[in-house]
Amino acid sequence: MAVNLPGTHGGAPGDPSVRRVEDTGRTDGASDAPGAHHAPGAPGAAGGRAEARRRAGGSRGRRGRRSARRPRPWWIELPAMVGVGLVIALLIKTCLFQVFTIPSGSMENTLRVGDRVGVNKFAPLTGWKPEPGQPVVFKDPGEWLPPQPVDSNPFTNAVSSVLSFVGLVPPKDDNYLVKRVIATGGQTVQCAGSTLTVDGRKVDEPYLHPGDDSCAGLDFGPVKVPANYVWVEGDHRSDSADSRYHRQGPGGGAVPVDDVVGPVSGVVWPVSHLDWFGWTGR
Repeated sequence: MAVNLPGTHGGAPGDPSVRRVEDTGRTDGASDAPGAHHAPGAPGAAGGRAEARRRAGGSRGRRGRRSARRPRPWWIELPAMVGVGLVIALLIKTCLFQVFTIPSGSMENTLRVGDRVGVNKFAPLTGWKPEPGQPVVFKDPGEWLPPQPVDSNPFTNAVSSVLSFVGLVPPKDDNYLVKRVIATGGQTVQCAGSTLTVDGRKVDEPYLHPGDDSCAGLDFGPVKVPANYVWVEGDHRSDSADSRYHRQGPGGGAVPVDDVVGPVSGVVWPVSHLDWFGWTGR
């Protein structure tokens, strides 16, 4: 009685045909259909791993091709960069610092004509209030300045308006002034002879323009500063139309705190006159 040994399909153990079939990794009639299982280490399993590696390599190649896209043209990149820069400048102007130009010599020699100063607009957002001795920029409280000229060129007028809006150039209307705070709401200020006093105490003023004294020939007071107002004067006392000259106006010459933009932190231009006054001035 003949016995069929497993894996020989009826052939004799030494039959060459059996060896040839085993060498190929499959027997006659074997199937590659899905669900066929190969023992670990068998040639069929190795072929599966090679196929998986090939597919993975192809997937990485497709990802690499997608990531190697061509850069955008400059005429798209440049406007995008300009737009981002303008947004950043607007945020800085709105919440941090704004640049103003000094138009007159009323604050010499601390600030000179043509100086560009950086005003700290973040300080008021954190609860800062003006204090005596601090240089501040404030909006014209009412006819302290003459009417400003208007640019008749529509193009340059539009460009300057945009640049002013985002804070790259000083405010277009330029109806801002810079002075030093002398007294705040509730304090009493007076000047007589050459002595300036606040609440009866003499004020030491080392910042005065050379040759000037505190009164510069204009005695006044005593004046009590209203609540939420500040009394301001220029360092060049003999060349400054400040609170002393507007005592008949609203506030008795004092400026509303709400009109104060912020303290002058420093001179940012020109390079020859760079200076830093501190976070809230000096």
